[in-house]
Amino acid sequence: MANSLFATKPIEELKQEAAATGSHSLKRVLTALDLTTLGIGAIIGTGIFVLTGQAAAAYAGPAIVLSMVLAGIASGLAGLCYAEFASTVPIAGSAYTYGYATLGEFVAWIIGWDLILEYALGAATVAVGWSGYLVSVLKDFGIQFPAALSAAPGTAVLLADGSKVTAVFNLPAVVIAVLVTMLLVIGIQESARVNAVIVIVKVLVVLMVIAAGAMYINTGNWHPFIPPNTGEFGHFGWSGILRGAGVIFFAYIGFDAVSTAAQEARNPQRDMPIGILGSLVICTVLYVLVSGVMVGLVPYTELGVPAPMAVAIDAAKSHAGTGFMGSVIRVMPFLVKFGALAGLSSVMVVMMLGQPRIFMSMANDGLLPEWARKIHPRFRTPWVTTIVTGVVVSLAAGFTRITVLGELVSIGTLLAFVIVSCGIIALRYKRPELERGFRTPWVPFVPALSALVALGLMAGLPGPTWIRLIVWMVIGIALYFFYGYRHSELRKRSG
Repeated sequence: MANSLFATKPIEELKQEAAATGSHSLKRVLTALDLTTLGIGAIIGTGIFVLTGQAAAAYAGPAIVLSMVLAGIASGLAGLCYAEFASTVPIAGSAYTYGYATLGEFVAWIIGWDLILEYALGAATVAVGWSGYLVSVLKDFGIQFPAALSAAPGTAVLLADGSKVTAVFNLPAVVIAVLVTMLLVIGIQESARVNAVIVIVKVLVVLMVIAAGAMYINTGNWHPFIPPNTGEFGHFGWSGILRGAGVIFFAYIGFDAVSTAAQEARNPQRDMPIGILGSLVICTVLYVLVSGVMVGLVPYTELGVPAPMAVAIDAAKSHAGTGFMGSVIRVMPFLVKFGALAGLSSVMVVMMLGQPRIFMSMANDGLLPEWARKIHPRFRTPWVTTIVTGVVVSLAAGFTRITVLGELVSIGTLLAFVIVSCGIIALRYKRPELERGFRTPWVPFVPALSALVALGLMAGLPGPTWIRLIVWMVIGIALYFFYGYRHSELRKRSG
């Protein structure tokens, strides 16, 4: 039993699956630019528009800039490992497939189950953030969305007259999840085109915030740069920087989702590393700059709100003159909200693109039922698992609070990074002769450091998040032995 639990899937077999063509295979249409914009589309979203200010206010202060750098380093190390795997094994499935090829079936199942926390719950988290910005934009136009239908059950929603209403359901979050599901069923190329347009819009908004905000920075807001620790781990000081990095790590999630589209890339050996690492570098630079501007515009204590970027721009607006830049600053709050809506939409597209392809890979290996591997004969997309993912995302977004979702997504992604990093070391040892389109430098140092940094960020997350992760994994292991272990294609052949 132990041997079959950790049996690996041959690399050659994975490459044959990746090379398959016909109506039952995915359509290869994505270029390096498509993959890079997919990565940017997934990365720039809830993290920069929502979580950055909250992490600065609660954990790191102005040193949120250092938290951004630390989270970027962790993502960069993992990105190098993902780039090697994606160029060596260019098949849908991301970390699940990589784990199957290097560490065995049981570990692969653990990763596949864990990635639901990243992609499906990640999309649900973003949907909740999208809902909040939509309600705010409607309010700007004098439209009051029903408060009871704007948040998770039990959430107290403050009305304009000062009274409160208890929410029962988050309708806008469900609606955007359904719309994205429909787009993804229609086709990957159409989804990529929509994403590319949205990426241009939100990157322009972020650049405008950096350029306009930099003119009105009060350097006094940067002091003390590292606020003294309150006596509790994770609340300011160096431990606060660590916890801040663990929380805003959510802002970097998404570059690995590029690897789920490997079977739809025209030249995956060359283009996958470009898409993964290119999107990560661009977003890291933007994140460091925009976080520095935000904590320079207002005291960090004022950023613990649902729309911290809008608060920062409002502060700049109060100091703006009557010239051209003053006019630009005055329309920035609306542009930020518009950019946030666009940005969050593209994050959902990429997250909900990745999850069905992981389900499809697991079904191809027999670990999930046959229906999960079906490809639409016309659109050439995994339409059944896309719809299933849409249902899961809709339910989670409609009934769960954003804080719970965000922390689960972070810890689930970090666990996947640990396993992928270890997988690079295992594959270099087991199969050194494999042709690799990209090679992670300084193995085993870089992947080992990647795993250690990810574990360190996991350690900085709150205890209840760890408990939820353990419960989720126990459920997953039970499902594996109930269904996956008995239906595994690899185990049937070896048996």
